[in-house]
Order: sequence, then C-alpha cells, then structure tokens
Amino acid sequence: MTHGGYAVIDFETTGLWPAKHDRVVEIGVVLVSASGAVEGEFETVVNPGRDLGPTHIHRLRGADVADAPVFADVVGEFLDLLVGRVVVAHNARFEVDFLRAELALVGLASPLDTGDALCTMKLATRYLPGSGRRLADCCAAFDIELTDAHEALADARATARLLAEYLRVGAGDAGHWDEWGERAKFLRWPITSWPGSPAKARPRTAALAGALTPVRSLEQAATRLPALDTTHGESQYAAMLDQALSDGYLSLDEADALRDLALKLGIDAVRRRVLHEDYFRALVDAVWMDGILTSDERAELDSVARMLDISNEMQQAALVPPAPGGFGATLNRTDNVELNPGDVVVLTGDMWLPRGEIEKRLAAHGIVVWPAITKKTALLIAADPTSLSGKARRARDYGIPVAAEEDLKRVLA
Repeated sequence: MTHGGYAVIDFETTGLWPAKHDRVVEIGVVLVSASGAVEGEFETVVNPGRDLGPTHIHRLRGADVADAPVFADVVGEFLDLLVGRVVVAHNARFEVDFLRAELALVGLASPLDTGDALCTMKLATRYLPGSGRRLADCCAAFDIELTDAHEALADARATARLLAEYLRVGAGDAGHWDEWGERAKFLRWPITSWPGSPAKARPRTAALAGALTPVRSLEQAATRLPALDTTHGESQYAAMLDQALSDGYLSLDEADALRDLALKLGIDAVRRRVLHEDYFRALVDAVWMDGILTSDERAELDSVARMLDISNEMQQAALVPPAPGGFGATLNRTDNVELNPGDVVVLTGDMWLPRGEIEKRLAAHGIVVWPAITKKTALLIAADPTSLSGKARRARDYGIPVAAEEDLKRVLA
C-alpha cells in the first residue's frame, strides 16, 4: 500500500466567512512524506480583488498585492500539489470552506468536504489530551517554534512539524494513517494544469516577512486557553470565536455568520450560550494566570463580554482575583520527585545521557515518557528547571511540577 504523503495548507484571508464574500490573500503549502519528512513548499500572495480586511493580523497591504496573481492564475499549480495527498490543516473546516469558495469562483468544484481533510486541531484530542485548540498551544506542547504567525507559509510549516510529531507519537496507529492515504487516492481534483494567465506565484516580500505587529493583551492570554470539554463541532465553533474576537470587534455580519455556523454544527441557542460562558470563564482564568488584571485586560474583557452577551454577574465575577495559590503561571519547582509505574513524564533539554537511554531506564521503572506536555503529565524533567522552552511554559500554565535532571538521577539510581 503506497501512501502519497500529505499537503499541509494554510490560507490568510480578508475575513472569516467565504459566504460573506471574504477571499484568500495568501496561500502556503508544505508537502510532507508519509513518514513526516518535508518534501517541498509553495507560497504566494493573492490579489483578492477587494479590500484586504484585517491587515493588522496578516500584515498585507493593498500595495503588497496590487501586482500579485489572482487565484485563477495560481490555481493549477496549487491543485497539482494536492493530487494524491492527504490535505492537512489546523482547524481544517476553515481552509476547506475557503478552498471550496475560491474554486467555485473560477468555475471549478472542490472534491474536498470537511471530513476529507485531516485536522491537526482534532488530532490534538488524541495525541495532546487537555491541550488548547490553537496552533500555538499545540506547537508549544512539542517545543515547536511558531514564528511569523499569520503568515500562510509560516503557519503551514508549524502545522507540518506538528503533523510530524503526531506521526511519531502515533507510529503504532499505522492503520489510521494508511486509511487517510487511501481516501486521498480517490479524491478527484478538477484539474492538474491551468492554461490561463502567465502570472506566477509571488512570495510575500522580505520587507513584510516578520514585520512586527502589536499584540493585544487578550491575544497573549488566549494562547493559554485550555481546551473546552466539548465535541469536535463545538471546538470548531470555539476556534472561529478565537478568530472572530481576535481584533476586539464583532461586526453584525460576523455575529450572523457565527450564528449560522452554530446551526450548521448542530449547536442550538441554549448550548451556544453555555459555550460563550465557558469560553469567557476560560479567558478570565487565562488572564488572571499571572495574578494581575491590567487596565487593558479589563477593558478587553469587558469588550469580549459585550460581544458574547455575558451577564453582568459574570462580568463582575471576572474582576475578582482567584484564591491565592491558584495561579498557574509561576514555576512549580519540586525537589521531592516520586514517580510511580504508569506516571507520564516529559523531558526537555540536553541531559547527561542520550534521550533514548533515559527513556529506556524510565520505562524499566514503568514510567511512561511522552514527547509533549498535556494535562495528564505528572512531571516535567528539565535540564534547566528555569527554562523558557514551550514545554516549560506549558507546564507552568497547567501547574505541572518541574524537576531538575539531578532529581531524576536520584530516582534512577
């Protein structure tokens, strides 16, 4: 059985809703082998033929796309990359919906339904139980650096690395990955070449790549949002809430589109209100994680509360700090390392022995070594307990104790 590999895709867009005439403004693709190795990349900015929407998020301006190809110019080259491969995205519904809409605008039909794309956000429930849903959160659990977020190729690269980690952790699930490969073989993409414009793909210019954008207080806090205890459909709705609220403004069109999405996902009005309240509580907990509520954070919480129609009682409760000791962002350093068979530990940093040897010794004691921080992790063992690595930050956020390698030596002695 030959697996054709994966095509990890990411779009930057003028907004969140293709049904409201939002368009793709940038495409990023990373080709990944069946084993997780990167085989190639593709990127281009796209002239959407309309205003660019939230430029503070994707950092593209009108002048940057004025001479860029339109989607029809690059659709053939783009689709050629997908043929025979499993299409992968983080929150795949978003990319699938935009791909369907863009193809329809050039008279083509997409063979891809949401269930035909592999979603790394959904896979987190299997390989990162308890993790947040955002790409940054999933990447931090594996110490994957996410640079230049909201650039299509940068996000596709991070998602490809996340997929590679899932493939490594899920190596025993060969049948699962093979099934996805078989499904990809039967997708009939509408074309494999495009006889249209000679315009070529054009990457984002160097001047734009990595341009700094001010980060709002709640955007930083939102990277620490835990997963809500929900179905995958409700997680998809929460992911769209993340994006819709990211600019601090919810337009009437966005509110209507969120309502339509909830209906499409089978979420009724009562359940939707519960999700909004759970989302707000999780955001409040994340904001208070450092023990301080700044004036900017309070103003932004008030704004989110209005957008989600949160009751006055909940808004007032959000201003009260949690009980002392309830904050998870401080280092939970421990010298008292006691591990029992079945405990899950995570290692970070270069230690006195090769990683494989340490894992072998821990396994001999019945200890499970996992490559990523989840809420099931009993202990993080760090070469440097004060590390600022993604794993260490996530351990602090979850209140997971952190021990030094010297403590581990005593356990293994």
